[in-house]
Amino acid sequence: MSTLDINFVRSQFPAFSEPSLQRQAFFENAGGSYTCKPVLDRLTRYYTQRKVQPYAPYAASRLAGEEMDESRARMAAILGVETDELSFGPSTTQNTYVLAQAFRQWMQPGEAIIVTNQDHEANSGPWRRLADEGIEIREWQIDPETGSLNPMDLENLLDENVRLVCFPHCSNVIGEINPVTEITAIAHAAGAFVCVDGVSYAPHGFPNVGDLGPDIYLFSAYKTYGPHQGCMVIRRTLGEMLPNQGHYFNGDVLYQRFTPAGPDHAQIAASAGMADYIDLLCDHHSGPTGEAAERGSFAHDLMRSHEVALLQPVLDAVKDRNAVRLIGTSDASRRAPTVALALNRNAEAVAADLTGYGVMAGGGDFYAVRPLTAMGVDPDQGVLRVSFTHYTSQQEIDQLLNALDDVL
Repeated sequence: MSTLDINFVRSQFPAFSEPSLQRQAFFENAGGSYTCKPVLDRLTRYYTQRKVQPYAPYAASRLAGEEMDESRARMAAILGVETDELSFGPSTTQNTYVLAQAFRQWMQPGEAIIVTNQDHEANSGPWRRLADEGIEIREWQIDPETGSLNPMDLENLLDENVRLVCFPHCSNVIGEINPVTEITAIAHAAGAFVCVDGVSYAPHGFPNVGDLGPDIYLFSAYKTYGPHQGCMVIRRTLGEMLPNQGHYFNGDVLYQRFTPAGPDHAQIAASAGMADYIDLLCDHHSGPTGEAAERGSFAHDLMRSHEVALLQPVLDAVKDRNAVRLIGTSDASRRAPTVALALNRNAEAVAADLTGYGVMAGGGDFYAVRPLTAMGVDPDQGVLRVSFTHYTSQQEIDQLLNALDDVL
């Protein structure tokens, strides 16, 4: 395993050479990452050379369509799925809403969907609203002390009426990485499909969805160094079973069945820049030269190794501090570098105090009202959230820890 070349990584992100951002350490990556140069280059090229309706025979239009197709093909290959099993939409929240409407039409009153109270509201609210249509909603609840989901508790909720199990790869405040393959196997054994919200996990390395096994996997490209798009994997068996949500004449095209709105051509085309970045990382670190999924896995492990090494000292510094409650596990290997702290004062005010130290962090509930409430945290007080990713440097971690020492 190579050691991540942090200088090379940061050279791929123009934000780190932007004068207005100098000496500012970015720790709100869970809300959205910096954008890598390959994405920006592709977006600029599309807007300057291709801003036409795609797929017509003239050159600019033909190239526009080819670039959109390239994004889908290359990102699907990294994710370990077929090209047409990947859809792009305006956001993960919107994609989930469209999916919920498809399930509403497909399911019968009395059938059930399991959701968790660990989720961000985007992968909870749209499913819960289906209760108005006579669909039973069952809640898989977290441990109120640790925030963890116990797979054994899921087994107690499953029966022949359950059609779908929805849960996060990891929570945007708890951070613990859930065992997707194990949970998926439990749900599949009971005859249920699985929907995984990967928004808080994918920024730390693209997963091989094909190997993990869920039927639906969702994440947000603007949190994985790309444009503001929602990426949605729907495996073929389920995708062709659910009612078409797009134009009737697009119903035979799997990746168009769940994108009822006109797609953002430029942002889809620019999404290939995320694949470009994975290739750059892989090649610079002498990674494998084979299939895209293998290269993506190498980059994933490279990112995670760097993040875990930086994360553990942060967790150690806050886990036993007076008047501070660390939300989630203190074992860096078991969580994403998204660290939420419940304090004895308003978290937004503390985040504002950190700006005086050049630390950009967030305070609030982060649309995670359900898990915070379940863990006894007042959503009005919120949590201080410091979140980073693989492009974060040791110097920035030191800057954060020094700031926390003063502010907390």
